[in-house]
Amino acid sequence: MLLKLRGMFAFVIWDQMAQRAFAARDPYGIKPLYYAYSGQGLLLGSQVKALLATGAVSREPDLQGQAGFWLLGSVPEPRTWYRDIRALPSGHCMWIEQGRITSSRQYWDIGDAWRMSDVSTPPDDGEVRDRVRDALRDSVAHHLVADVPVGVFLSGGIDSGALAGLMLDAGSRDLEGITIAYDEYLGSSQDESPVAARIAAFYGIRHHVRRVRREEFLADLPRIFNAMDQPSIDGINTWYASKAVAERGIKVVVSGVGGDELFQGYDSFRKLPQLVSRWRQGSRIPGVSATARVAFGLQARLSGKSRWRHAPDWASTLPGAWWLRRSLHGPEDLAALMGKEEAEFALIGFNADAWTRQMSGPLPIDARLALGQIESTTYLRNQLLRDGDWASMDHSVELRTPLVDARLLADVQALMPAFHHFPGKRLLAEAPLRPLPREVIEREKTGFGIPIGRWLAGRVGEAGATFDGRSWAREVVAAIDHGA
Repeated sequence: MLLKLRGMFAFVIWDQMAQRAFAARDPYGIKPLYYAYSGQGLLLGSQVKALLATGAVSREPDLQGQAGFWLLGSVPEPRTWYRDIRALPSGHCMWIEQGRITSSRQYWDIGDAWRMSDVSTPPDDGEVRDRVRDALRDSVAHHLVADVPVGVFLSGGIDSGALAGLMLDAGSRDLEGITIAYDEYLGSSQDESPVAARIAAFYGIRHHVRRVRREEFLADLPRIFNAMDQPSIDGINTWYASKAVAERGIKVVVSGVGGDELFQGYDSFRKLPQLVSRWRQGSRIPGVSATARVAFGLQARLSGKSRWRHAPDWASTLPGAWWLRRSLHGPEDLAALMGKEEAEFALIGFNADAWTRQMSGPLPIDARLALGQIESTTYLRNQLLRDGDWASMDHSVELRTPLVDARLLADVQALMPAFHHFPGKRLLAEAPLRPLPREVIEREKTGFGIPIGRWLAGRVGEAGATFDGRSWAREVVAAIDHGA
């Protein structure tokens, strides 16, 4: 049955006759499923806090799960913030009898797509373009099946813009795009509303811009923390986009999440392989390693970001270089964040390369394919998808992700080695019958930002104190640990 299903799911089926249960989760891990043992048997739920609310599950911390958050900004599955609660891993199923898990297995590993594509010889660019277009149209069509209108989160980027065009190609009528905007970004490149408005006009869709101000954010913070379930440094933008969708009476919305991971959109797909290659060559020169350690040690002190001390070690492998780019803190910071003994236990045998490979599995030789697999099985899975779930569900909005689809991944698997022939996600941008305008395709990538730093800077200490992702991480943990 599982191989016939498409899209997002997490479910438990109770077999009354056999007195056993079967549970499964979708291949990408779009929907969560958590479990914990209690004196009465096995508890299952779609939220960690649901299991805690039973009063039958310990709140003792999972030290490695919490270390994962401090290091990367999200708790890596299957661990959670709490010792006795685990996530059923993405693409896994399990059988439950007499209150215990009797067996489990992985029925679909999305990492295989990148590993297997490493040995593929892709067709010529014209065929790649045609087959990717067909695969995208098929995924979008399947994600539009609904008995209510389906809206779209519309930023000024390629992912959501291309999806809007593909939705119209698939027959969407009276389509509405929702964009979040902030006064703090007005007139800057971070304000996506003007470009989103041009995309909406280009495709002839209704457009609604929802402005969020500091006062509203501060008033909403308790609800946001309560919805977050587990600590995360992201998700606020999606929460407000979902709030805007709900205010418009829209029940189902499409998101462009996953486009960067699939179509190699992050600048790291270009920069990290270059960094590793150059460092491997340069480190062979006598004296270079010692000089680099001094230089990066100085960088760590000047920036206040201790992870730079590890650059000479981590930059020698692609998984290590990825960790250097994504990490918030260095391992030496954890003693102050978690406690000395707790940090020592959590970091036994810590190695950035090994931790990355543990989350992602064996990697292909091709650096770009390896990064696509790493990003999809770490940042996308543990951060973006999980945030999208709690942020949308808190507003009773169904968030659909046509670019995060295991069938789509399988359809383009043999073509992925050729994706670097189409920089700037041009394969996606040119997929609609009316390709995105050049100004959108060539626009500098800005990300899905939110001015939390400006809104909360004054709360860190004296006026003018800085506020960054690490400060926000501490704010999130304090709120969740003490109850929003």
